[in-house]
Amino acid sequence: MTPTMLLIGGAVIIASILFNKISDKVGVPALLAFIVLGMLFGTDGIFKIPFEDYAFAEDVCVTALIFIMFYGGFGTKWSAAKPVALPSVLLSSIGVIATAFITGLLCHLVFGLELMEGLLIGAVLSSTDAASVFSVLRNNKLSLKYNTDSMLELESGSNDPFSYMLTLLIIEFIGRDLSAGYVAFMVIKEIAIGLACGAAVAFASGAFLKKFNFDTDGFDSVFMIAVALVGYALPTAIGGNGFLSVYIVGIILGNIKISNKKSLVHFFDGVTGLMQIVVFFLLGLLATPSYIPQTLVLSIGVFLFLLLIARPISVAAILLPFKAKLNQITLVSWAGLRGAASIVFAILVTMSSASTSNDVYHVTLTVVLLSIAIQGTLLPYISKKLKMIDESGDVMKTFSDYSDDEDIQFIRLDIADGHKWIGRSVKELSLIPGMLLVLIRRGGKPILPNGDTVIEEGDVAVLSASGYRDRGDTITMREIEITPRHKWKNIAVSELNLRENTLLLMIRRGDGTIIPRGDTVIQENDIVIEGRL
Repeated sequence: MTPTMLLIGGAVIIASILFNKISDKVGVPALLAFIVLGMLFGTDGIFKIPFEDYAFAEDVCVTALIFIMFYGGFGTKWSAAKPVALPSVLLSSIGVIATAFITGLLCHLVFGLELMEGLLIGAVLSSTDAASVFSVLRNNKLSLKYNTDSMLELESGSNDPFSYMLTLLIIEFIGRDLSAGYVAFMVIKEIAIGLACGAAVAFASGAFLKKFNFDTDGFDSVFMIAVALVGYALPTAIGGNGFLSVYIVGIILGNIKISNKKSLVHFFDGVTGLMQIVVFFLLGLLATPSYIPQTLVLSIGVFLFLLLIARPISVAAILLPFKAKLNQITLVSWAGLRGAASIVFAILVTMSSASTSNDVYHVTLTVVLLSIAIQGTLLPYISKKLKMIDESGDVMKTFSDYSDDEDIQFIRLDIADGHKWIGRSVKELSLIPGMLLVLIRRGGKPILPNGDTVIEEGDVAVLSASGYRDRGDTITMREIEITPRHKWKNIAVSELNLRENTLLLMIRRGDGTIIPRGDTVIQENDIVIEGRL
């Protein structure tokens, strides 16, 4: 790889990260920006980089989807998803088939496409995109009523395997005549092998993680990468559904007790974020925007079929027997965002021997752009209008980022001369509710205190409390060095004219630290830690 290619790659990633920041502020999903950025670099864009290697794009995108789907399962909190598991699975399986069939039939009746070509377009676009759905829910902190956020998460994370399988079957059906019995056999075979391999790889990996200690930090993350790759490759090699398998691996491993799980979540957050940038940029780079007008009418029609007819009918047919409310059905219908997986499946069609009269890749790309731009951008607004937002909820609880695990923080308290605890027993102390005295260091030796332990001068008391977990409040901290000419020098904290929502958290003075009070005087060479909301 040449230095120029590396330079371009680094610049693209940095630009994508900046676009992500901008998109959050203007309310447009970042994934849309990644595709547009790819188009700007492509043959019709500003930089005019020629790229038409569909095979390379397929390899990269399939590899990226492995990790995106693995993390989609790994991040699914089963305790939150369990109440809506059945309707979610039905949406991701029967819902996919119904959506594909209705869309394909409408393409045949309205636009005169061959029925199998219409069904192929329907199959490619039949799944909802986990990355798009997760991005909109998380970035907008959309907690939805009736466990709808969990339902959308589970559905969008698990329906790609069924769309992938349906696409391959229709491609094969177009190439040669297949009997209904053969199709049924292939479907059952792929699902069975995918489920079996996924469960086997997950339980074997889980057992290994529980008994094996990694000597080097980070090797557990490397091991999980290998597990995801094996979870996909093993069933694929023997005729099973690799995407279904790797999703099952993720769900099982994400919901069993293994050490260092929180750091694994943060690691795969970064990996899948990078994968999404790569996939959407590459798919945009592969596109030729000048081809889009040629298929624009069909693309808009397919988008409207999906949004207004196919998706609502399939969602209503599945959720009504579960006595779902009308506003929930409407929102689930609207939240059927299309994304990278559909475009990857369109690449499979382009590279196959299936004969189509339309440019399936650019039809799919246009539908995805419309879906992310319109459905994704308006999803928070629609949720509010339908009164589906749960103000007291936390959408992150639907994801296994383990933010609900209690972080225990420890506080050091020096018992100096004159401290009011001196001579008092632990049971006589008036501690803040939720705080516990867990350790006393006396003369360099640790003491585990009980109620009768008496506090002495010179003790170091260690207290514990639950750590604060950020639920959206952004607290920024900065260090302020007190130079000889600093305006705070020799000024008491109570006399400082601090900005609103600003607090002095700590002062580092020499080798020690001071928790400032109002009468604390700031001195030259102090390092003041300021917190601002």
